[in-house]
Amino acid sequence: MAGVTGAWWPGEVLAARGAGGPPRVRIPHLAALLAVLAALAACAGSAPATPPPPAAPPSVDGLPGMPPVTDPRNVYAATGPTMLSEPAKAAVPRVYVPHTKTGEVWVIDPATFTVVGRHRLGGELQHVVPSYDMTTLYATDDTGYRVTPFDPTTGEPGPSIPVTDPYNMYFTPDGRSAISVAEARRELVFYDPHTWQQQDVLPTPDCAGIDHADFTADGRTAVFSCEFAGRVAVVDVASHRLLRMIDMPVRNTTMGPQDVKLAPDGSVFYIADSEQNGLWVLDGAATTVLRQIPTGHGAHGLYLSRDAKRLFVTNRHAGSVSVLDAYTGAVLTTWPIPGGGSPDMGNITADGTQLWLSGRYDSAVYVLDTTDGRLIHRFDVGAGPHGLCVWPQPGRYSLGHTGIMR
Repeated sequence: MAGVTGAWWPGEVLAARGAGGPPRVRIPHLAALLAVLAALAACAGSAPATPPPPAAPPSVDGLPGMPPVTDPRNVYAATGPTMLSEPAKAAVPRVYVPHTKTGEVWVIDPATFTVVGRHRLGGELQHVVPSYDMTTLYATDDTGYRVTPFDPTTGEPGPSIPVTDPYNMYFTPDGRSAISVAEARRELVFYDPHTWQQQDVLPTPDCAGIDHADFTADGRTAVFSCEFAGRVAVVDVASHRLLRMIDMPVRNTTMGPQDVKLAPDGSVFYIADSEQNGLWVLDGAATTVLRQIPTGHGAHGLYLSRDAKRLFVTNRHAGSVSVLDAYTGAVLTTWPIPGGGSPDMGNITADGTQLWLSGRYDSAVYVLDTTDGRLIHRFDVGAGPHGLCVWPQPGRYSLGHTGIMR
């Protein structure tokens, strides 16, 4: 401090008196200093505290025996591109195309875009459905009353299994039952998925054209579309009981409600309505239709991007695919298929880069780039290609159809 002269607020430094004495500090404004420090301390005390981290979403009370929901904000969180189960890792990458008109399943190598197998099974083949444990793929034949298992490690079929009218097939989220969606009989027929012994039958007489479904986030409730009745059937999964029927605001009864998809956060169901040319939005508890989303002529199939942020809607009569925000339902863009077409059923590849779709009325299969909708490849196939299955798929278990994974 030696050599400092003049005022230095809040005190003054003065030269020491006497030889070699240390400097002295005089603080004439001590009271003012203390007041300032007190004010500063008060200001510091009144500063807002660091906000706490966002509260974790409430856990989901799932159906007993169902694998737990790991992220309630995205029930598809376990279906990322690297999340292949051991059975899925063992599978040979193939695309299975069932034909309603020729009774064949065509098998395509997606790496080379070549047809590597054609299996004539007969009947009216509707969908190729992954089993709950992902060890088997089932081709459903609703006129031959049977399903034919395919071994995904070889791509080859095995002996058929008798099943009542399997237009489509689903698996309960606890893995206890396979559900044959018996469209012509207006029934849901429950089977042991290992022995294929019948467990139960749920008549749905007011659900003409029962065909597609999805399950609530907790797995306790299923929503089945009634294509020829303009409504949906809401089913209690554990008791196999019909809870209620919900009519769509406009009841299209020729080709009405078809595919069903739960939003990633479980807040709503999207229901494609071919005659309405768009989607109905049903609340996540399956009680009320909230609104409508126009997409395109003949809205039919619903598929999620690998990160579950986008929902792809196949507009079967318009020959296009609409891309929606999977959480809000906002339409982001629409991809016309060059030369037109009839995009119907399919799925995303395991890495999320391609969307494969059957061309139901054009004897075709389309492969689209999921970034921009560019047509990568088009196959000429047999008559009536329908529920195309892309395999393997990431996920912990399959709910059926052409690969609803969670």
